[in-house]
Amino acid sequence: MMDAEREFVEYVSARLPNLHRTAFLMCGDAHLADDVVQQTITALYVHWRKVSRADNVDAYVHRMLVHKLVDEKRLSWSKVRLSGSTPEPERPVMPHDEVAERDSLVAALAHLPRGQRTVLVLRFLCDLSLADTAAAMGCSEGNVKSQTARALAAIRQVLDVAEMAGRNST
Repeated sequence: MMDAEREFVEYVSARLPNLHRTAFLMCGDAHLADDVVQQTITALYVHWRKVSRADNVDAYVHRMLVHKLVDEKRLSWSKVRLSGSTPEPERPVMPHDEVAERDSLVAALAHLPRGQRTVLVLRFLCDLSLADTAAAMGCSEGNVKSQTARALAAIRQVLDVAEMAGRNST
């Protein structure tokens, strides 16, 4: 195996779980996240020599992921959707509180507009800097700041409403 291919395999192997988690949290659909990550990795392989020379490879790949997700959402009307029952994916065994917390966070993220959801995922779950998030999203740092403020306010409101509903039902 050539050095470039070895570097590519090592890079993808190390970051695949995080890429999938990022994609899932941005789109809220595990199957779509799989597709977007696969498309991103394919494009990354094709352009690996160029990407590997970037100053910040992770930021470059996050930007590719965001672009692939936007493309997927924009072009989804032209795709054929197969229906039928599929088995639910097995969830890892976790204490009940952690599952409930994760589910409420994923549900709260699903209520946010795509841009706000993307900002929160990149900034707080992927731990990207303000500049890296702006670069990945192709916008200004000021836009990232305002989207972050709006998203945090909205997600707090959604989580507070859900918490209040949980208290009232017991």
